[in-house]
Amino acid sequence: MNSMNDTGVVAGPAPGRTGRAHRFRGLAGTGFAATLAAMAATTLAAALAQAAGVDFEVPDGGETIPLPGFAVVTGFFSVVGIVIAVALLRWSARPVERFVWTAVSLTAISLVPPFLVGANTATVTALLGLHLVPAAVMIPTLARSLRARTD
Repeated sequence: MNSMNDTGVVAGPAPGRTGRAHRFRGLAGTGFAATLAAMAATTLAAALAQAAGVDFEVPDGGETIPLPGFAVVTGFFSVVGIVIAVALLRWSARPVERFVWTAVSLTAISLVPPFLVGANTATVTALLGLHLVPAAVMIPTLARSLRARTD
């Protein structure tokens, strides 16, 4: 079939437009990299606190929190943060603002349990700091990534 209007050029996405799947994959990729960084930073901070004499003993269960436990919990809740960011990118008109508000609120709520477990002051103080370490990694990274995908 030969036509005068046939140029042989295949149409693709408009220049400057990013596909939805690409935006989500990019956000998730950035989030997973930040998750690994948050897990490493939190575990390192816990190891330093332990070396300084913090025992991480929780009297309610009578057990000591192991170092790998910090990495696992950090990883789990960081992935929850990624899911929230992806959902807001998909369904919110203002995903960056909503994400920051949600993440900061959830971080503030996460600061309550260390006071409730009956641990000594050093352990409570260390646990509070260890809640803030991954938040300091994840929230700005995901907010920046969201902003780059909504501009």
